[in-house]
Amino acid sequence: MKYGEYIFAAVIVAALSVGLTLNGKAAEGAALFMPITGATSAPLGHIEFCRHWRNECGVTAKRPQLMPLSRARWDELLKVNAEVNRRIKPVSDEELYHQAEVWTYPKNAGDCEDYALLKRRILIGLGWSPSSLLITVARGTDGDGHAVLTVRTDRGDLVLDNQIEAVLPWYNTPYRYIKRQSETNAGRWTSINDDRVGAVASIPR
Repeated sequence: MKYGEYIFAAVIVAALSVGLTLNGKAAEGAALFMPITGATSAPLGHIEFCRHWRNECGVTAKRPQLMPLSRARWDELLKVNAEVNRRIKPVSDEELYHQAEVWTYPKNAGDCEDYALLKRRILIGLGWSPSSLLITVARGTDGDGHAVLTVRTDRGDLVLDNQIEAVLPWYNTPYRYIKRQSETNAGRWTSINDDRVGAVASIPR
């Protein structure tokens, strides 16, 4: 079994273990999904991004949407994550733009939020609901801020990251999650109550 197939199987088993039904409602527990606590401020970089890309920062859905995680959709996540990670060279905003924080679509190089923005755009082009693709800010293992793309599926929240090649359930990543885009409005943000023990650990190699 390939590694991607193993992770896919593990995601399905985990979802079934807490009684997740096909309509996305968990019969017990909430570990499959990041615990959201309410509205919060948007990152400054995203505010500036929205000034240039206004059509990408409005209402995405009247109510939160979960994408059904079929095998074909899973393969799309793996492909997009791997291709963007391979194509974009990791370079800080200071090096590229001589600024502390710039959120934009990368051409050949960029930092973590640029990877996430590009993956989101590509997946939307493949038919994924914008409501299910959320830029998410976390505290990295080095204590610095980090951004990933959270994918909302009927099997739980998955994470596409430029530092970890695998697509993983959010609770299997080594970050402390702070906030993410709203599920109904891409220009608004919600806070995350990530109280997992040992959430910030070393990145698995």
